Amino acid sequence: MSANQGERARRRLSTAERREQLLSVGAKLFSESPYDEVWIEQVAEIAGVSRGLLYHYFPTKRDFFAAVVERESERMLRMTAALPGVPAREQLTAGLDTWLAYVQAHAHGFRAFHRADAAGDQAVRRVYQRSLAAQERQILAALAADPEFGPDFSALPRVRLAVRGWLAFTTAVCLEWLREGELSLEEVRDLCARALLGIIA
Repeated sequence: MSANQGERARRRLSTAERREQLLSVGAKLFSESPYDEVWIEQVAEIAGVSRGLLYHYFPTKRDFFAAVVERESERMLRMTAALPGVPAREQLTAGLDTWLAYVQAHAHGFRAFHRADAAGDQAVRRVYQRSLAAQERQILAALAADPEFGPDFSALPRVRLAVRGWLAFTTAVCLEWLREGELSLEEVRDLCARALLGIIA
């Protein structure tokens, strides 16, 4: 592609479209390689933009990574959104299948995200806290909509605390699963599902 063609391609994308393009490239690269092996120059080259333009959207590599994770977290929430009329137990199983398949396919990014959060990286911690709160709300909403549980049950402080603790448990299980690889996806799903159903019973 000539320089003029490249300039025209850049002009054809709006700000929102360009940002989405960069995040898509980042999601692919961070899923395939460890964080330290992904270079901003590589992202810019694949996207067909200058490194300076990428830094215009994302001031640092960590900001870029945090934005990628936030985008992927929002996508996962949409993929596991509660379905009206479907029992929470069924939704839990289906949601875990989707979540675990995603974790498995994006192992590098999942590990990097939680390493950065554990290290106290503020950009990642903000994303982590928003993502955790959204997941918690989604689970509680599914419980509230299910006649087996209902809104009064889901509003109990112990239930909210149990769901929050279960999300931390599931993260720990996923990290160990990726490291050890001894269990199948189905076995990990059943373990996590039983854990949540057990603590809210």
